[in-house]
Amino acid sequence: MLKKIILFTLAFVIVAQSADCADKKKKQEHNTYEMLNLFGEVMERTKAGYVEEVTDQALIEQALNGMLSSLDPHSSYMDAESFHYMAEQTKGKFGGLGIEVTMENGLVKVVSPIDDTPAFKAGMKAGDYITHIDGGTVIGLNLNEAVSKMRGKIGTKVKLSVRREGEKPFDVTITRQEIKIQSVKTDIKNDDVLYIRISSFSEENDIAIKKAFENAHKKLGDKLSGIVLDVRNNPGGLLDQAVAISDLFLSEGEIVSTRSRNEQDNVKYSAHSGDITNGLPIVVMINEGSASASEIVAGALQDHHRAIILGQKSFGKGSVQTVIPLGDFGAMRLTTARYYTPSGRSIQAKGIEPDIEVLPAQVKPLENYSLVLKEAELSGALKNEEENAAKNDAKNKAGDKKKDDVSDYQLTRAIDLVHALKLYQSNLMTGGLIDSAKAKESKK
Repeated sequence: MLKKIILFTLAFVIVAQSADCADKKKKQEHNTYEMLNLFGEVMERTKAGYVEEVTDQALIEQALNGMLSSLDPHSSYMDAESFHYMAEQTKGKFGGLGIEVTMENGLVKVVSPIDDTPAFKAGMKAGDYITHIDGGTVIGLNLNEAVSKMRGKIGTKVKLSVRREGEKPFDVTITRQEIKIQSVKTDIKNDDVLYIRISSFSEENDIAIKKAFENAHKKLGDKLSGIVLDVRNNPGGLLDQAVAISDLFLSEGEIVSTRSRNEQDNVKYSAHSGDITNGLPIVVMINEGSASASEIVAGALQDHHRAIILGQKSFGKGSVQTVIPLGDFGAMRLTTARYYTPSGRSIQAKGIEPDIEVLPAQVKPLENYSLVLKEAELSGALKNEEENAAKNDAKNKAGDKKKDDVSDYQLTRAIDLVHALKLYQSNLMTGGLIDSAKAKESKK
């Protein structure tokens, strides 16, 4: 009898809970319809009573953007023009100033200026806040509106009011240009280090990097000491390019994973067999302007102990945005997942910590007033037969090094680190061969 009473009570509780859930769901649906009716009423009252005439399209687009941008700084609605602009940007050609921006505390924050663009040449820096555009405040604007105000006809000028930490507010006037990005630039530093500068992750970057390495290896052979991969002030770009570039230097293992709200949407990207450098030392340079795809590359190579990360802590954008086309009405950019490095670290709001922190600096040689004379300065000192050739060679190398020291201290330290890693590798191999030879000799 007691058993029946307990079962009846449990059944009653379950039915009551189910009824309660059904009532809540019905109430939520009822509230949704009421809120949609409220939206329609507010829209009609705004159209009828606002101080200036406003169109249905403008009100609806603003409402859509407000709905998305209130979620996080990277979700937004893009009208047809903005969507077209974004598509051009990922292909490496667009018009404007050449800065990647986001919204923070109601202001436009510069993520990074893009190399060799008007904004870069005007001295804009990562972390700058834009408070006014052509005299008008940015407070109250959404990101798309602010970006639209900065864009304009090629050759026209725009005045930005900027606030920078530790400095007085200042204005800068920039002439708009068509931005053609050469997103990968390469050079040979110190006659033995391949320097690869990636300013953004756009189409076919991986092909350009692979070709640059093949050319350097063909030219230098065993003299090639290693690679400096520079992603400072790189705001990111295409995820598939970040994965492909990481894959060039990894032989196995996870590169990055994306985790969504729904577990079935989680994705892992893994490396294929084969490191194009065959284990040469790699140094990756990052700073506070390195974001998104830049952080994926740095995080993957760091977690696999494939590269030393040098510079400053990165930006910390570890979220995935999915662009969903909306036909003739543009598209919506929605944050759908978070990035995680191979070791499971979330990049979001944390960034990548460098293995070796090196702040930007300028090195100047100290004046030497020593009275100590060198051998060459002594009266009647013998001449060195290779003196002239050695002097010229040393002078050229010193000139190149001095130029690097003055212009880019972080790069100089990265090149030094490549040389140190190469020397360590060489000593390790030599030591291994000696130990092996000794072992064989002892067996005899």
